[in-house]
Amino acid sequence: MKIAVVAANGRVSKKVITEAIKRGHDVAAFGRHEENNTDASNYIIKDILDLTKEDLVGYDVVVDAFGTWASETMHLHTDTSQHLADLLENTNTRLLIVGGAGSLYTNKEHTETVSSGPDFPHDWLPVANAMADALNKLRKRNDVHWTYLSPAANFVADGEASGKYTFANEEFTLNRNNESSISYADYASAMLDVIESGKHDQERISVFQD
Repeated sequence: MKIAVVAANGRVSKKVITEAIKRGHDVAAFGRHEENNTDASNYIIKDILDLTKEDLVGYDVVVDAFGTWASETMHLHTDTSQHLADLLENTNTRLLIVGGAGSLYTNKEHTETVSSGPDFPHDWLPVANAMADALNKLRKRNDVHWTYLSPAANFVADGEASGKYTFANEEFTLNRNNESSISYADYASAMLDVIESGKHDQERISVFQD
């Protein structure tokens, strides 16, 4: 498949790009910095909000791995994902979002989330709320083939690729050791599994390490 990855120089993005290339896909990396720190040979210097419909014509999948922790740019989680959705509306190109765990539900009624729990770190609330807002805006879109993939609560940047992970629905799920963890490497592999399966259209799902 032809896959475009935006915010390409981010840590998760680079893992997704490497995994996609390893699986034989044709990958284009879009980044706003001049330096290409990815494994993609096709690197286009362009900010997400400067992308046009023409930039994304011909791609089967667009992977959005944008992320920020700065309070003044928190709104960009929604702005960027909605901009991409606008570019892809009424097309067959799928939009895969690297999501967050804070919005996963902790009860069957789906009234409580990980981020609303008493033990959730206060410093993480702004980014959790911003990513939840982006998800809620996507839920209102019936004109885009989007999929939102939430990682486990402990998202390990330098963890190894174990190849042992399980998909779950929107409810926060622990593994057999009562842990919620996944490495960036395993998450990237899971993202490619979702892409290749063609499933979970207009759904949010999650993944955790066994």
